[in-house]
Amino acid sequence: MQHYTDVTSPARLDFSLLSSFLQAQDTSFNNLGGAGCLEEIMGTSTSIQCCFQHISILVLYLQIYKLPFGPPPVLPDVQKQLKEYLLCPDRLPIHDYEHAQQFWPRESNPRSLYHCDVSSSETVLKFDRDPSTGQLLDFREVYLSDVGTTAKNSMSLTRAPGPMSEATRGSANNFPFWPGGFPESSLQDVQLEEDTDIDFDNNLLVVPPGFNCGVEFRPDNRTPVTKEAIKAEESVKMPEEEGNEVVVNLMELLQREEDFLGLWKDEIPKKQETPCPKVYLGKTLEIDQELDQLVPKEDIIPVLNISETATVKGPTSSQWAEVIDVSEPVRDFHQKIPDMAKTWDFELDIFQKQAILKLEEHSNVFVAAHTSAGKTVVAEYAIALSQRNKTRAVYTSPIKALSNQKYRDFKNTFGDVGLITGDFQINQTASCLIMTTEILRSMLYRGSEVCRDLEYVIFDEVHYINDSERGHVWEEVLILLPKHVSIVMLSATVPNTLEFAGWVGRTKQKKMFVISTPKRPVPLQHYLYTGSGGKSKSEMFLLLDQDGRFIDQGYAAAVAAKKSRETSFKSSYGPKNPRSQLNPKQEKTMWVGLIDHLRKEDKLPVVAFTLSRNRCDQTSESLTTVDLTTSDDKHRIRTFFQQCIQRLKEPDRLLPQVVKMQNLLMQGIGIHHSGILPILKEIVEMLFQEGKVKLLFATETFAMGVNMPARTVLFDSVRKFDGIEMRNLLPAEYIQMAGRAGRRGLDKTGTVIIICKNNVPGKLELREMMLGQPTLLQSKFRLTYSMILNLLRVQKISVEGMMSRSFKELNHQSSQGRYKKELKAVEEEMERINSAGHPVPNFDQLAEFYTSASEFLHLWSEVRGIVLTQPRAVREMIPGRILLIYHRTHANKLALLLKAEVFRREPVYKVLVLCNATSRPPGGDIQLEVVRKEPLTPNSSPREEEPSESWYKMVGFAAGKEVFVPTGVPGHEVLTITPFDVFEITHLLVKVNSSLVLDDWIQRQNPRFKDAPIGQSCLQAVQELTELTHNIGSKTKKLEFVNVTKEMQIKDASLLTKLARVNELKAQLYDFECTRIANFEQQVTPHLALEGQFEEVFRSKQLEEKREYLKMMQSDKSLSLYPEYMNRVNVLQALKYVDRNNAVQLKGKVACDIGNHELMITDLVYHNILMDIQPAEIAALLSCLVFQQRTNIKPKLIDSLKKGTEIVTSIAREIMEQEKIHGLQQDSSGEFEKLNFGLTEVVYEWAQGKPFAQIMELTDVQEGIIVRCIQQLNETLRDVRDAAHIIGCPILKQKMEEASNAIKRDIVFAASLYT
Repeated sequence: MQHYTDVTSPARLDFSLLSSFLQAQDTSFNNLGGAGCLEEIMGTSTSIQCCFQHISILVLYLQIYKLPFGPPPVLPDVQKQLKEYLLCPDRLPIHDYEHAQQFWPRESNPRSLYHCDVSSSETVLKFDRDPSTGQLLDFREVYLSDVGTTAKNSMSLTRAPGPMSEATRGSANNFPFWPGGFPESSLQDVQLEEDTDIDFDNNLLVVPPGFNCGVEFRPDNRTPVTKEAIKAEESVKMPEEEGNEVVVNLMELLQREEDFLGLWKDEIPKKQETPCPKVYLGKTLEIDQELDQLVPKEDIIPVLNISETATVKGPTSSQWAEVIDVSEPVRDFHQKIPDMAKTWDFELDIFQKQAILKLEEHSNVFVAAHTSAGKTVVAEYAIALSQRNKTRAVYTSPIKALSNQKYRDFKNTFGDVGLITGDFQINQTASCLIMTTEILRSMLYRGSEVCRDLEYVIFDEVHYINDSERGHVWEEVLILLPKHVSIVMLSATVPNTLEFAGWVGRTKQKKMFVISTPKRPVPLQHYLYTGSGGKSKSEMFLLLDQDGRFIDQGYAAAVAAKKSRETSFKSSYGPKNPRSQLNPKQEKTMWVGLIDHLRKEDKLPVVAFTLSRNRCDQTSESLTTVDLTTSDDKHRIRTFFQQCIQRLKEPDRLLPQVVKMQNLLMQGIGIHHSGILPILKEIVEMLFQEGKVKLLFATETFAMGVNMPARTVLFDSVRKFDGIEMRNLLPAEYIQMAGRAGRRGLDKTGTVIIICKNNVPGKLELREMMLGQPTLLQSKFRLTYSMILNLLRVQKISVEGMMSRSFKELNHQSSQGRYKKELKAVEEEMERINSAGHPVPNFDQLAEFYTSASEFLHLWSEVRGIVLTQPRAVREMIPGRILLIYHRTHANKLALLLKAEVFRREPVYKVLVLCNATSRPPGGDIQLEVVRKEPLTPNSSPREEEPSESWYKMVGFAAGKEVFVPTGVPGHEVLTITPFDVFEITHLLVKVNSSLVLDDWIQRQNPRFKDAPIGQSCLQAVQELTELTHNIGSKTKKLEFVNVTKEMQIKDASLLTKLARVNELKAQLYDFECTRIANFEQQVTPHLALEGQFEEVFRSKQLEEKREYLKMMQSDKSLSLYPEYMNRVNVLQALKYVDRNNAVQLKGKVACDIGNHELMITDLVYHNILMDIQPAEIAALLSCLVFQQRTNIKPKLIDSLKKGTEIVTSIAREIMEQEKIHGLQQDSSGEFEKLNFGLTEVVYEWAQGKPFAQIMELTDVQEGIIVRCIQQLNETLRDVRDAAHIIGCPILKQKMEEASNAIKRDIVFAASLYT
């Protein structure tokens, strides 16, 4: 025991000797665990005595194991127990149900049935307080307007808030908030509709929703009517007696009599409707002052209320936009705003001060300023105002890169800033949120709670609305914004700012103020560079000075310098080898010389816009000998670069693009385009802002919003490929990129240089590009299935209402007032005619003739232009052809075709016709006048009083089939007619010199030659036509017409159907007996009088048609996209997204929660295509929806992926077929055309866990494009995951999460340096 050092602490016992002692006693000690067992005993003992007790027990067990027959049978035999368990199941305890089951007695509680949820209170107590002392004066009970409203049933801002999980992004099941500018509908209006009496006899549905047929009841409304009963009643039905039975309702008469005395009045007055915005019509409404004093006024304590719009001072006109004059300085700016929400350390420009004044008034502002003018100041002040007012602001940008950059800038300025992208969210509860416009649109549709306290929405680069793919998103967001939100739009200078602002003002019913800058803060000088290195490296010629004057001498000098170099080249190498294009060595020499010249002239830093990613890479790689940085710059670049890439894994740091970029940056050269990895682009941007990058090769995307100006801008070329063709840069594109030259506060002027590698561009092309008008803001509004389903889901906002408020329908909406006035005038005229009481004897017959003739002319106008543009018809319409025409007063006349030409893309024909000599003035020109029944008013137009073309043609049809034959010596006239006037094409052909006939006619139209004799060729043509006309009139010669259907070989089924109907109507027109009445139409020589029975019928029918037309123009059917909307709804019905009543089904609700490719993804989920494949394969297949680049390498796919691609293609083809069936045009936006499986193998290997360097060996697509594709793919996978959650498929949901986790790793999802 001498080894124990502390008898109270067994943990410190030295048990090595004790362990050796026990081992010496017996080997059974080792079987029980040996020294390890002893250690456990010693460690668990609390004292030395307890330790010895455990050891004694251990020794006893060792003695028992030494017995010859083993330990005594105290424990049951395991083998015996197992044998009984398998062979005797009746002995199992589960059959002993008395002990296996438990019973919990149920206690009845009838009083629990009395409990029910308490409904929300409809009233609330409100107290009146003395504003001066704060003393409570009185309590009163007021009614609440939105009781029981939630995000699932109401669009009101006062509805109950949703759960916190849906506070920022909202939910697909939520209603959006009521958009500003829409006519408001309150819950009271709905209650009024519910309280109205229902006509149970006429207003009930016969067919229930979702059924194909209904049940008809007998008059007792209880007994159903069967088909057998209907047949039996029809068999015994007696003929009705003549005359109508008159039923007199005595109670109705009594009610009318008492109502006349004022006895029948509603006790409950109707609730007033929501007042519309006030529009002053030039009259002032005077209010009785005494009555105004009697109305009690509630004390109002001035508090901030962002839901109220700013009041515009001055008279309100129909124009919803106003241009603010920025030519005069704002002298009392600080007096108007003594306490600014944000200040700057420099003096604000006039346009910035004017914008801030309007922001303080809570007005909508549209700032269209030049590049680098300081538009961001306006955005910063709006954010500062929202933070001062304890509200929120949203800043939207067109691209994700700009969102990240603005997040860093605003974070340093304001602090409380959040960022929401498709990948992640940062500080969602911040007072200022930065996001793309697509995310804001999603939040508006999903009823995000952010909209409640949202005060300002800032749209940066709003001219991006011209983008054909994404421009419609801006229009949707502007339409959907609630009423209380103020709009701040920032844009480059565009020509139609007032028009666009007027549309926004009209849409939101709130005036918008336009503020523009007159000129750039830093003027630009544009040069042509013709040098090729060496001695010519300084050849730059001024083309456009800082005042915007085009220098013709500079252009001529550039052309001369280029030609002299070509001449010297030909003298050295011969004329047979002209230099059409620079080889790589020559281009390198040119770039080295130009950069050296710019460095000597202190023109660095430079942004070289190279409109091709490959040329960017090739040019930068060739400049290995150029070094633009100092040793300090190199140290800063190396340190910063290594610090930034530390967040990447080791293999990703060694990627070829990363290594190459570091070497270029060390030289002071950077590359910026979509093929560069995002983290590398951010490194380039930050180093460029620090001034370490002296030469930046970039594509056009660098100029879209990224605020990084330089001293000089270079254009490698002024031609670009836009996806369809090679073309010159548009003025807006050139201005946007050239505007990056000139840093405010650092440069007096900016320098723009156009490199002329081969030839100098044309003078007119350069003038148009530099001085041409920028592209107008145009509507790119289009219908998407997602928008249609979201609005059909809500139902309170119609798709028609969204379409009517789009920028595309601005002119249509502006004309609604005119249409209403015209409709009122037409209805008054119809009422005047009906009240005149002069019935036409043959009105019904003449009306039938008018209907047939009108239908004929309508179809004729549709098909005639198509027929005469057929190849066979074009060959028939040659000079000398005899035609039968109807042109105004020239009805059923033979005409000699002189010339066929195209005017404004429509065919027109010059023809020679005959006329009566009595109507022929000198020179052969016929002038017909119309006898007017009433003199023209000063405001009426003579053209409106003249008979229409339809009148002349209908009168001509009534004259019969007889060909016009002139009386006496005929006159002649040359007419210009359209295909609509060509009634028939004959087989007759007359030889005539048509050009001489036309020249003779044109000469005699000149007043100097009006008395000149007719030329020989013209006279011969008149004689030939006269002889032919008389022969036809005397029946000595028969006319044979070209059979359009057979001889022109028309195969279009719809066109053939219309032609058959035209021929049928043509035959009917000559068989109407009513056209032969005496006073059908009367000729008064030499004038034409519109008098007779048909004139009254024609006028009445024309008024009816005009009334219907004006009603149609005021309805939704007149919208330009209405036919497409109906076609898309039919597609949704065919694919079971909505039912016959346009109620959104479960399939449609799934599609509502998907961002892009909603039909494709929903069909993939519903067809269980993704259930039988692995997560990596799912990610690979869905990559076809997001990859849009071209690749020359065909992917190698495994069998399951090949089968998957076939299934995905078949689903896309099915959607396309449905669109084709329902009349939707097949264009590049179709689902089938969007599929691109070029990156399927790459995504599959990436999802399998391969490094990024290995997957780059599988494709020729650049790194940045692959990263962007996989990032977008992750958003698509989340959409599929949400769809699986909605339909209740946990397996698919888990697969989507696994697929998302598989691709969301490493360099592809490296965090942004800005965040």
